[in-house]
Amino acid sequence: MAAKSGERKLQILQTLAEMLQHPKGERITTAALAARLEVSEAALYRHFASKAQMFDGLIEFIEQTLFSRINKISTEESQGVQQLESMLSLLLGFASKNPGMVRVLIGDVLVNEDDRLQERINRLLDRIEATLKQALRFAASQNEDTRGADAAAQANTMMCFVLGRWHQFAKSGFKRDPLAFWPQQRPLLI
Repeated sequence: MAAKSGERKLQILQTLAEMLQHPKGERITTAALAARLEVSEAALYRHFASKAQMFDGLIEFIEQTLFSRINKISTEESQGVQQLESMLSLLLGFASKNPGMVRVLIGDVLVNEDDRLQERINRLLDRIEATLKQALRFAASQNEDTRGADAAAQANTMMCFVLGRWHQFAKSGFKRDPLAFWPQQRPLLI
């Protein structure tokens, strides 16, 4: 029975993520989500106490996915500059493959939701920036050229770039691929 409950929770989150992929950016309601799943709203609330808890589930997925891959990059890449390139490519590629999640990452679907959700996304973004800063310091310790900038300032610039590309992607109705121009832009950042 627990597996069925876990499967249903995953189905709810996947459907929510799919609904977020619609570029018009309409507010997602539990009624619309329930209708899409062909269940009652009460059935949704058997798995999640609130819509905020559903968004928490999506944020948890994003966090686990990104940091499992970032940690893998940190352990497998021996060069700091290569770590940075791989991490930035990951962040841009994740958005490209998961358009609905981009709307969570940039916070536009969280505007009318619990403030705690935006705070959680902010902590996630700060954690990513700290990881970039750490990779920059690692590169500097290897005497790799990272433009000689302060690690904190450069990591912030990189994060602003990623967020900007995510915003362009979402605001273009998911037409402007975050990875477009990445080969040309990479040397400007790293």
